[in-house]
Formats: sequence, structure tokens, C-alpha cells
Amino acid sequence: MQQENEVCVLRLGHRPGRDNRMTTHVGLTARALGADRVVISGDASQSAETIADITDRFGGPFEVEVTDSHRKLLREFDGVVVHLTMYGLPVQDVEAEVRADLEERPVLVVVGAEKVSFDVYEAADYNVGVTNQPHSEVAGLAVFLDRLFEGRELDREWVGASHEVVPKATGKQVEPVGEEE
Repeated sequence: MQQENEVCVLRLGHRPGRDNRMTTHVGLTARALGADRVVISGDASQSAETIADITDRFGGPFEVEVTDSHRKLLREFDGVVVHLTMYGLPVQDVEAEVRADLEERPVLVVVGAEKVSFDVYEAADYNVGVTNQPHSEVAGLAVFLDRLFEGRELDREWVGASHEVVPKATGKQVEPVGEEE
């Protein structure tokens, strides 16, 4: 969100054909709610293209990458690793500490798809639960980012957009940037 230190989201375990829509939504949620970049582990070129297209149309900055080795990223990431899991500590108990860490270092937020291997739990500085109940990884990411940025991401300015949504009480309106209603 253009703060001094980056917030990157790592999407683990993309399963082609099964997870295309969910992986795309993880990336779009990361973009819309303040992350600077998403890295998708696995064969997710279709999701990456969709996220890049949305960024081109509705603005950035936001980067999307695909990797074959999430373990390398986890091992080499020079910052704080937050793994979102329903088995983790309650988000409300650790959000202030993670926010303080972000002032000092980049944050990597890990979001799983399939069963996450134990080495991810061990690599994480924080295993964080947004409720300890089964739920969508997209919902967990959205709640976590909103708490991390304390709502500031909702007022973000977008650069380089070709289109913008015009807020309305009813109906839908998308306009090319610069056009009046």
C-alpha cells in the first residue's frame, strides 16, 4: 500500500482447474485491500493474467508473480512471515505486534489452498487465525489486511487506471478515467 515496507501475499497450493477462481480472488483481494504484490505458487498463469488485467484497468501499483518454489521464497524472505490458518493465534491478539513489525520490515502473508505442509507453520513468525472455524481463505485474507492497515486501505489512491468505478447507491457504473457522469 505504498508504505515503506512491502506487504506480499503468497498463495500456496494452487490446483489448476479447481482453484482458478479462488486463486484469482486471493490476488484481487490482496490488491484491493493494500498488499503490494501477490506470488502464486504453482501453475496459475490464468489467474495471474486476470489479476494483471484488473490492475491494468483499475490501477495500481500492484505486482503479480508465479513461482514453482514457495519454499525458496519462504526461506529467503527478509522480513516477517504471517501464515493465515484457522489453527493460529487469534488475529485480534497479534495484529498490533504484526503492525509494529511492518514498520521495521516487510511482511509476507501466506494463504493456503490445499492442506498446508508443516514446514510452513514452522517457517512462520506468526500463525494467525481469523476465527478458529473453517472459512474461506479469501475472507481470512480480507479481515487480516483490514486489521493490519486499520482501514486505511479503503481510501487508497490508484495510479495508472484506465477505468474507475463510480460509487452509486443503486446500479453499477464503470467509466473510463477522466469522463464525467
